[in-house]
Amino acid sequence: MTNGRVVAVNISAGGVPKLPVDRAFLSANGLEGDRHTDRVHHGGPLRAVCLFSDEVIDALRAEGHPIFAGAAGENVTVTGVNWIDVVPGSRWGIGEEAEVEVTSYTSPCFKNAGWFIDGNFTRISQSLHPGFARVYARVLVEGSIAAGDQFTRTD
Repeated sequence: MTNGRVVAVNISAGGVPKLPVDRAFLSANGLEGDRHTDRVHHGGPLRAVCLFSDEVIDALRAEGHPIFAGAAGENVTVTGVNWIDVVPGSRWGIGEEAEVEVTSYTSPCFKNAGWFIDGNFTRISQSLHPGFARVYARVLVEGSIAAGDQFTRTD
C-alpha cells in the first residue's frame, strides 16, 4: 500500500490558477466551490477532480519554471507517493472518507503557458514527458478533504 498526503486542496471560480482552501467537500461532480470555464475539456463525472504531484512541481521549479501548487489547475496536490504509480485505473483514498479512481492523464492546456519557461505548457504532457502529467479522477466515495489528509492507494 502506498501512503502520501494532501499538500493542498485548490479551487477557482474558473480558470487557473486554482487557489488553496482549508477544506472542501468532494462530490461526484467535483469539489464544492470549484468551477470550470471550459466544460468541454474539464469537469464531468470522469474528470470530477484533477490531481498533481508536489514532487513533480518541485522538479519543474528546479528546471526554472515558475509553477506552484494549484497553478496548473489541479484540485488536489499530493506528496509522498511515486507519481508514476498514479495511473488510470488506480484507486486512492483521500482523508477519512473520500475515494477516487484515476480515469485519464490530462491534456496540457495553453492557459498554463505562464507557468512554464517560454510558455512551453507541453512540459506536463504525458506523451512527451511521461510521469509529469496531471491526472483526472472520478469520485467513488464522496467526502470532505483537506490539506494534511492521507492520500492512500486502495486497490
